[in-house]
Amino acid sequence: MDVQTLNPIELRKMGIEALSKALGPKGMVRFLQQFETGVGDYTKEKGQWLRGLDTKTIADEIKNNRKKK
Repeated sequence: MDVQTLNPIELRKMGIEALSKALGPKGMVRFLQQFETGVGDYTKEKGQWLRGLDTKTIADEIKNNRKKK
């Protein structure tokens, strides 16, 4: 099969099938997520949701979340 003759929809479908076969569904999703550009301004937003927290509080929350898993 000549991939040059495939239309974009066919190429994408075959690519996703190949990734899924090679990596499994979860691996395929993880791989595709690497190419998400995201939205917003992470640096600006981070300052808003971290406001008032110190490193000890953040570290304690991480430890507590890890214990729950």
